[in-house]
Amino acid sequence: QVQLVESGGGLVQAGGSLRLSCVASGLTFGSSNMGWFRQAPGEEREFVAVIDTTGQTTFYADSVKGRFTISRDNVKHTVFLQMNSLAPEDTAAYYCAAESGSIFLQTRIRDYDFWGQGTQVTVSS
Repeated sequence: QVQLVESGGGLVQAGGSLRLSCVASGLTFGSSNMGWFRQAPGEEREFVAVIDTTGQTTFYADSVKGRFTISRDNVKHTVFLQMNSLAPEDTAAYYCAAESGSIFLQTRIRDYDFWGQGTQVTVSS
């Protein structure tokens, strides 16, 4: 079955950096657009970033643009989220998700087919 396993979360001070990874199995990774979402306590899950199948096209939420970078390694079936200049408002559980069959990059939760279990990112002030 499809599995998406995130790692790399942790506790970091404001201004610091973290790199999240998500390893995919059981799906045709090279045909899947990959996204990152996050959910803070008491909040709805929100879109963070998405990357197309080739890795050449990306799209970001305004709140992370210029600080976060999404990338992928199709040989290792892994998608990454490099997070720099972290702020307390970035504190959330971060989830990777896979979406296939669309030529457009999706930002809505309902458009994604598979989800990981999440990794916690906590940014202290």
